[in-house]
Amino acid sequence: MKTPIVRDSRTERARSKVFSGARGAPTISLDLAASSSQQTKLSETTLSANLLMEILEMNATPAIDDVIRERRSKRGFLERPVPLDTVKDILSTASHAPSSSNTQPWRCYVVTGEARDRVTKAAVAEFRANHATLAPEYPFFPQPLHDPYASRFNTFRGQLGDAQGVHRSDKTGRLRDVERQFLFFDAPVGIIFTMDRRLEWASFLCYGCFLQNIMLAAKGRGLDTCPQQIWSLQHHVLRAELGIPQDEMVIAGMSLGWANNGLPENCMTLHKTPVEQFATFTH
Repeated sequence: MKTPIVRDSRTERARSKVFSGARGAPTISLDLAASSSQQTKLSETTLSANLLMEILEMNATPAIDDVIRERRSKRGFLERPVPLDTVKDILSTASHAPSSSNTQPWRCYVVTGEARDRVTKAAVAEFRANHATLAPEYPFFPQPLHDPYASRFNTFRGQLGDAQGVHRSDKTGRLRDVERQFLFFDAPVGIIFTMDRRLEWASFLCYGCFLQNIMLAAKGRGLDTCPQQIWSLQHHVLRAELGIPQDEMVIAGMSLGWANNGLPENCMTLHKTPVEQFATFTH
């Protein structure tokens, strides 16, 4: 059974207004400005199916804006299962992401139940034994990271540490919080993403579109996520546990489930750069 998609109330009002008439062609009343001094009200006008759909789509447009703004990376989840069919629906929807010449470079390994427990146990053990030497399959940041990115990074890490009650000088506490990532933050669903390593870096652009689609499709169903590039550190463990072949690069992981919004780290407000500071408009 498919999980119902959360619809914007404005869309539902538009639907009820359009479809509340008698059986047959749907009707709707429109107010059009005839001039600056008067308005002419058109009585019930029969609309073509195409125009009707355009009106519904216009009313639905703000809903995606809300989903985008409400999506947050959650670092703690409830012990509430997610139906596997729902996960399949999310991935199927996300697969409509754009990709260069429709190459679709994504590959997913979904773990739940005993498989999830086995993977997280092995990953935590590996992290505890070798956290100082674990290396990802691709670089996360340049060394050193320069401004303005370094200042944004440090601001976020400080904000997250404050929410978790861990000072940046508390190395033990920080390691404990990193370890939680390898538990998928207790989410019931973990996803590991890989890509054919023979592909070029441009395929990461396609992959980003796919990952964002997953997060938005999940959010539209009332679920939350946390994308985790840190899972690339565990590529040796993941190959052993999931049978991932050597020709696939581990890109990232993702936690998916019902967020525990009682946790302070799940209620942070992050500063987003105003559009005027990252976009140039030329007329």
